[in-house]
Amino acid sequence: MQIRELTVPGAWEFVPTQHGDDRGVFFEQYRFDRVQETVGHPLALKQVNTSVSARGVARGVHYALVPPSQAKYVSAPKGAFIDFVIDIRVGSPTFGQWDSVLIDDVDRRAVYLSEGLGHAIVALTEGATVNYLVTETFNPEREKGLSVLDPDIGLTFPTDIGEIFLSPKDTSAPTLAEAESQGLLPTWQECQDLYQQLRAAN
Repeated sequence: MQIRELTVPGAWEFVPTQHGDDRGVFFEQYRFDRVQETVGHPLALKQVNTSVSARGVARGVHYALVPPSQAKYVSAPKGAFIDFVIDIRVGSPTFGQWDSVLIDDVDRRAVYLSEGLGHAIVALTEGATVNYLVTETFNPEREKGLSVLDPDIGLTFPTDIGEIFLSPKDTSAPTLAEAESQGLLPTWQECQDLYQQLRAAN
């Protein structure tokens, strides 16, 4: 398994080694020990989510308040999507910046996002299926969103994808600047404190 840290601190790409023959293919989609070595603490799995999207559907930008927030390990059992990781931690040296990874059922990459980071996807195929291993159960009072079309964030979508489809909730989400002015974003310091607590508890 190859591991690469993204340009947003606290997010990593995991690329499994695939073993194929005339019967099919075998690979390790998730290894708790490799995640723990990379992140500095285990992924304390609390819930597994799955979304299935039509081509052109965007979901996000989603995040959860810190603490406890929610770390995610994201993969694609079927189809393809672009996975966006956005640094929304006020005070971070990369605040407002983002990175992206193509996740599909060919290379079978996965992405780990630490607590406090923003996350969005856009489906590139019909029936694009996304699996999320997450460290906290869903808490609607602490789940927040930002506009995936915020020009100040400036996510870049494929030019051939056509129209982007959003849920009503995502359509009405605030911009990064609006959320910051309303005190709705996590801070770099509270995230660092949380990461240290998780490492110390390991």
